[in-house]
Amino acid sequence: MDDLDVSLLRLLLEEPRAGMREYARILEVARGTVQSRLSRLERSGVLTGFAPRLDLAALGYPVLAIVHVNLAQGRLDEVAAGMERIPEVVDAYTIAGDGDLVCRVVAKDNTDLEAVIQQLIKLPGVVRTKTEIVLKERIPYRVLPLLTRTQRT
Repeated sequence: MDDLDVSLLRLLLEEPRAGMREYARILEVARGTVQSRLSRLERSGVLTGFAPRLDLAALGYPVLAIVHVNLAQGRLDEVAAGMERIPEVVDAYTIAGDGDLVCRVVAKDNTDLEAVIQQLIKLPGVVRTKTEIVLKERIPYRVLPLLTRTQRT
């Protein structure tokens, strides 16, 4: 990645609705250059999508929990496939340390959260879960500071 790539990514993060023509104007390059750079960033896996960020609380899911899942040996893929069928599981990660998986789960309220956790517990291969309820988001998902650091080094 060069400075133009980083500048383009910064623009996408700061002004996601501006459009190719505006990005080209701001960066003082041809529109085709912007398009080819974006295509290359997608092919290389740096840019993974253009989806909007949604406020799940505003969609009716104000409860967010971090759920640690302990698995029976050899059941990781099976459990992950089962978790994909639970819409309230918004993401999941294999981890090293205490537990095997950690996921973020959303719910309408605590009663709904309990029902979602019960779905998780019933998945074949799940041994135990540990749930932590998020009280308040302090730092939202961000990558702009990393891009700034990348641009300086």
